Amino acid sequence: MQPRLVPLAECPCARAVEAVGEWWSILILRDALQGFTRFDEFQRSLGIAPNMLARRLKHLTEAGLFQRRLYSERPKRYEYVLTERGRDFFPVVAALVAFGNQHLAPEGQALLLADRESGRPVVPAYADAETLQPVNSDNVTVIAGPQASPGMLQRLAIVAARDVAAPVHRT
Repeated sequence: MQPRLVPLAECPCARAVEAVGEWWSILILRDALQGFTRFDEFQRSLGIAPNMLARRLKHLTEAGLFQRRLYSERPKRYEYVLTERGRDFFPVVAALVAFGNQHLAPEGQALLLADRESGRPVVPAYADAETLQPVNSDNVTVIAGPQASPGMLQRLAIVAARDVAAPVHRT
């Protein structure tokens, strides 16, 4: 992981990447969101080396995405249960599934998201909660939050100047 540099340290995207760590962590979270909780389940599903899995689970637990709970005294065995923060990672996984299906599955979709009750396939859509307008790069930009540092304000001024100088047009 990269050191925390201002304005990176206050960027929510950079913070999320720091918390998740790397691609193994995303796959571990994907499996946890599908109900896996035990070390051997994650290892079997992912084919990940035990030492790497142990490091990733430790990091995800320290980042507040998992809670480690003892489920066997002899031998001592722990399960990794998603916290609320961990469950809140689901939209990220759903977005990755949708992106992968749309852009990286030339042979066809091998995995779909589906409504739990009806089994109907669903496609995630991201909309502003207030206006229900789509959230995409054509109509959404970044602005300073109330805690933005001078470094972040400077970075955002550069972004705003680029937007004015060369507006993005999609075809």
